[in-house]
Amino acid sequence: MFQVSCQEVKKEDTIQSSTTEKAIIKVEPLKTRLDTIVEVFKQKSIYKARGFDFPIAKPNAKGYYNAQAFGANNHLGDDWNAVTGGNSDLGDPIYATANGFVNFAADIGGGWGKVIRIWHTTTDGLVVESLYAHCDTMLAERGQYVFKGDKIATIGNADGIYLAHLHFEIRDDVSLPVGAGYATETEGYLDPTKFIKAHRK
Repeated sequence: MFQVSCQEVKKEDTIQSSTTEKAIIKVEPLKTRLDTIVEVFKQKSIYKARGFDFPIAKPNAKGYYNAQAFGANNHLGDDWNAVTGGNSDLGDPIYATANGFVNFAADIGGGWGKVIRIWHTTTDGLVVESLYAHCDTMLAERGQYVFKGDKIATIGNADGIYLAHLHFEIRDDVSLPVGAGYATETEGYLDPTKFIKAHRK
């Protein structure tokens, strides 16, 4: 199958929300979603986030580089590739960036492939969501609590659409759908690398 690097993919040709994803995720107003997240962690405060690490080669992404950073070509996340290039990182582990709750884990096809989404709330009340896309295998399930550094998936290529890499997002609007992966409007999305560096512990 013809493969392209993440840098070569045109935004209009690739990542679109599928009908499968829309069917799986119940659309809720932001306030309702936030109330849900508060309840999720109310009885499980041990899973509140206490610092964030990079989701590959924990904790500092050694041996990887950010091939397409947040904001480049209107990209809404970071694309992490192994420095060895090509598909050399296919099957490498993906780790939870922080303690949290898996609210979504499914193969939604299209340019996304297998996607995991995790809610995080910090001890000081910050609420964000992390998203991990193009996974080869998913090791975490919806409804599961995770600790920072837990292996949740492996790096994939969206069933051969791309060369293997991890598309990683952090959002401060937890009511967003999976979305398009690219947009000129970045409200609700955070620069993942900057966020992690500002919230290390």
